[in-house]
Amino acid sequence: MTVSIAKESFVTAFLEQVSGFDNDQGNPRAKQVINRLLTDLCCAIDDLDIRPEEFWMAVNYINELGTNKETALLAAGLGLEHYLDLRLDKEDELAGETGGTPRTIEGPLYVAGAPLSDGEARLDDGSEEGEVLFMQGQVKDMDGQPIAGAIVDVWHANGLGNYSYFDKSQSDFNLRRRIRTDENGVYRFRSTIPVGYGCPPQGSTQALLNLLGRHGQRPAHIHFFISADGYQHLTTQINLDGDKYLHDDFAYATRDELIAQISHNSDQAAARDRGVDAPFAEIDFDFTLRATEAKEKEARGARLRALESV
Repeated sequence: MTVSIAKESFVTAFLEQVSGFDNDQGNPRAKQVINRLLTDLCCAIDDLDIRPEEFWMAVNYINELGTNKETALLAAGLGLEHYLDLRLDKEDELAGETGGTPRTIEGPLYVAGAPLSDGEARLDDGSEEGEVLFMQGQVKDMDGQPIAGAIVDVWHANGLGNYSYFDKSQSDFNLRRRIRTDENGVYRFRSTIPVGYGCPPQGSTQALLNLLGRHGQRPAHIHFFISADGYQHLTTQINLDGDKYLHDDFAYATRDELIAQISHNSDQAAARDRGVDAPFAEIDFDFTLRATEAKEKEARGARLRALESV
């Protein structure tokens, strides 16, 4: 027999008490959010007839998720991080603030404080064995004019799908740099081609995805923060065309405007000109920022990030 009591007045009063509505201490916003989440959860327990055994399995799962430090990874895998972007897109649309390079998810692997270079940088520390990649482009405004002095904060995985700082075998800030655009709004960097990767196969996120019949794979991609005075901060990433998971990203980060064409060059003379002794790859990609008069929109949203002071 299914029992439904979540909407009974005595349960409503109980959840209000649990949420601290009967005192003038604490944080009103926290009370509002917790009460809503508790109410919705109790309704789900009723509607789905969730048994105590299932409830405590979920509690144990949350414990394991935190122990494995995969909460942010699961947020991406369940589409919640993408959903936040969709809401921001709609806010922009309603405010008439459209156009420019689209945003997409940040992911959980940014590290603050990467070395800053003017105009161009080399991202890798020389230990990577993958194909050399040269990427360049312009940061522009909505009228197509270059933005000098913009900061291009770039990071990506190595050839094994691992990120420095989190992978202790890599040097500090390997494959992470900040580049200040030149007077023509141009940035350039040398790196190696990143590969796609998946959730830890024995991890908490993949365990839940298995229950949903889903994989945990991402296409090869490169992350960016783009910022400049007087312009809205942009959090985005490019996905490399031709990847098997390009349109099947478990984190739902692919957007058509962010698919980058990659060309491979085996000309020996061109390689010598680039200072390499093997075939190399190239990507050209421009970023377009929207102007803003709101200073708070110039900064990336607050969240806990590695090595970033709060």
